[in-house]
Parts: sequence; C-alpha cells; structure tokens
Amino acid sequence: MPELPEVEVTRRGLAPHLVGQRIAAAIVRHAGLRHPVPENLRRILPGLVVRAITRRGKYLLLDCGVGWLILHLGMSGSLRIVPAATPAEKHDHFDLVLESGNCMRLRDPRRFGAVLWTTAPDTHPLLAKLGVEPLDAAFDGDFLHRATRGRRTAVKPLLMDSHVVVGIGNIYANEALFDAGINPKTAAGRLGQARCAKLAEAVKATLARAIAAGGSSLRDFVGSDGNPGYFQQQYRVYGRAGQPCPRCGTAVRRIRQGQRSTFYCPGCQK
Repeated sequence: MPELPEVEVTRRGLAPHLVGQRIAAAIVRHAGLRHPVPENLRRILPGLVVRAITRRGKYLLLDCGVGWLILHLGMSGSLRIVPAATPAEKHDHFDLVLESGNCMRLRDPRRFGAVLWTTAPDTHPLLAKLGVEPLDAAFDGDFLHRATRGRRTAVKPLLMDSHVVVGIGNIYANEALFDAGINPKTAAGRLGQARCAKLAEAVKATLARAIAAGGSSLRDFVGSDGNPGYFQQQYRVYGRAGQPCPRCGTAVRRIRQGQRSTFYCPGCQK
C-alpha cells in the first residue's frame, strides 16, 4: 500500500500540473471503489479551479475553492497526468479533465482507493481522527514521549497507529526503528526521553530519504510521471531476513507483529 512517502511524491508530481488549472470535466468510469464515488462530481467539479493540493496522512486533498476533492490510492492505485485524449485502460476508473488539455487519471486495479468530495475536510470521517504529521515540527521527542506514557503495546505497532501519528507504514517503521537502534518489540511506555527523541528524528530522516528516492516500488506504485520509486534499494532491514546487518553483521530476524512482518537486528536494536 502506498504510504506517506509515496503519497507525498505523488502530490509533488501532480502540483505543477494541477494548481491554478480550471477543471473541464469529471469522468467516472467505475464508481464502485472502496468508498463509492459520488454521482454529483460530474456536476460539481466542472468550472472550478484547483487552488492547491495538500496531503493529510495518506490522503490527498485538492482545494477547489468551494470544497475539497479527497483522493486515496488504496492498495495499488496511482494518479498520473496524461493527455486527456489518451485512451483509458481497464483499471482507469476516474479522470479529472483540465482545460489545459491534460487530465489526472486514477488507475486502481484492486479498487481500494477513494475519490470523495467534502466541504469540511477537518471533520470528514476519514480525516477527523488522524494523528500528528510525522514531518511537522509538532512531531518530536517530547510529543512521542507523551504519547507513549503508560503504553504497554510494542513500539512498532504504535508508530503505525494513525490515531497517534499518520503515514508511517510497515516499511518505514522497520527502517526508522533500525536507525534509532530500538528493538521493535520494546514496550512503547519503556522508552525514555532520549530514545523518544532519537526515534522521532529517525522517523523524519527515514521518510525524507524515501521521498528523495521517489518512494518504494515493491509492487504497483509509480509516481505521477509513471516512474517507480527506488527507496527499496536503500533498505537496511526490511525484507532482509537472514542477511547480515549492515551495522553489526548479525543476521536480520523476521517476526510477526499485528499480522505484519517485522524485520530487525537483534544485535544492535535493543
């Protein structure tokens, strides 16, 4: 599933083509996504100008003045800029056609994505209870220390709890914990102030590196230009079970946490 880095890469790729552009039409080829595409988009969107494109967790928000288009890539979706005359393929479910002659096209083979409309994003059910953004200044060691007090849950699942902090998927939680030297099985409430500060910085650095590399393309993800990301070439522990740790040489171990694979080095993650 595309996580924060992949969504942010998509946002940055779309922005130059969308911001300031007037919408000519909305084409819905398949409304049956995870959340049904509203029928009234064909009527609401034409004539509106895209003022900005922002991100909240793994959701993209297109500010259209009188409301916001909420977009989610689901498990395997991608958003690309193509000429409006480009023939649609089997899994191309939604087009936002621009007067410039281009369109933003959602391709979603598994149909787990979303194209929704709201006039109040802060109170929308999908967005209202999301936690802090990990790349914002508000996410730091002090925040993480407060958020972990009294928590018996392991630190890795906590990092992936969108009610606490958004967008840190499985890959990036593994990599950030390795960078911070913290065992993913450690109870979150046992982390002291110094380790929380180190982990917060590791999360920020890991996400920044992933964004700079264009995100991770393990299965279907491509950016708005159709190109894959390359962060998977920088993985230190994720997917490397049995291979030597790049820091101490101990074999990387794989366990299950919350139905997800966790990779860590038992030699240097304490």
